[in-house]
Amino acid sequence: MLYREAGQFKTSYIADSQIFPIRQDRIGMAILLAIAFVGIPLIGSEYWFSAILIPFLVFALAALGLNILTGYAGQLSLGSAAFMAVGAYAAYNFQLRIEGIPIVLSFILAGGCAALVGIVFGLPSLRIKGFYLAVATLAAQFFVVWALTKFSWFSNNSSSGVISTQKIDFFGIDINSPVKKYLFVLGIVCVMAMLAKNLVRSSTGRAWMAVRDMDVAAEVIGIQLMRTKLLAFAVSSFFCGVAGALYAFCYLGSVEPDGFSLDLSFRILFMIIIGGVGSILGAFLGSAFILLLPIFLDNVLPPLASFLHLPFTNATVSHIQLMLFGGLIIFFLIVEPHGLARLWQITKEKLRLWPFPH
Repeated sequence: MLYREAGQFKTSYIADSQIFPIRQDRIGMAILLAIAFVGIPLIGSEYWFSAILIPFLVFALAALGLNILTGYAGQLSLGSAAFMAVGAYAAYNFQLRIEGIPIVLSFILAGGCAALVGIVFGLPSLRIKGFYLAVATLAAQFFVVWALTKFSWFSNNSSSGVISTQKIDFFGIDINSPVKKYLFVLGIVCVMAMLAKNLVRSSTGRAWMAVRDMDVAAEVIGIQLMRTKLLAFAVSSFFCGVAGALYAFCYLGSVEPDGFSLDLSFRILFMIIIGGVGSILGAFLGSAFILLLPIFLDNVLPPLASFLHLPFTNATVSHIQLMLFGGLIIFFLIVEPHGLARLWQITKEKLRLWPFPH
């Protein structure tokens, strides 16, 4: 009974087209942001920030970038980790070679470098699509890792390609603790999520969805396919590049080219499949699910195996995690292709209609 629109009248087009037109949604989002920015830093531990919350936010941002490309523009990509690698190494080099450059500007420029690389590897989308495009973007995955390993300039002449990121100085504030890194990442992710939400609601987002649904019909009504597809690759790669910079600077602190492997690209793809393709919320739900499920299984399976007298080892737990991931992907593709975000949307619709059963 609390989730109702009764008495909430829209008197202008702006009021009707706002991101959260229902008052309860605005209140809920304000409470969620207050908990994220104030509540969690007060009660959270260093383990929460370093091992759970920061990687959750970073991977949610990367999944958001892939969702823009795959979910909204309909262009399948398997090179997300490569664009993250470009962002990580670009931010490292901007900080290394340009004295006094602000860290936020480094991240923006790193995202720009990733966007340029994304445009180059998005050119095949003008002629091919589907699984053929996925194979073409797979080339980015191998090429970027090879280039970062082959040319030692990117890693400041490191023989192994490993880089150790610089300290984060945010306008005089030294971001040197897990809680400060969490707040720093949270602020960036919130801003970029809001930008993505507004972008997909704009004429550009509608053009992406038109190309996704039927590119021939989109071209007939005047949408420029070349511009629209390459812009989707650029924006998606920009988000992944910023996520890669945060991954290196705020999460690991030291990265290598092999750390941005094909496995990481598949994990990001699984996040949007389970969370919801074509949904901003789905990127966050999928990231939370993929990151929290292994932690849950690590804490539950060994005691359960001991209770049932089963010979479970660490390798067995890892295999069970992979089996569950595969099973859940098949489940969501068959039962609910739009993932967890769609289930949440259905729940909200039922709350708005309850107790009326139509």
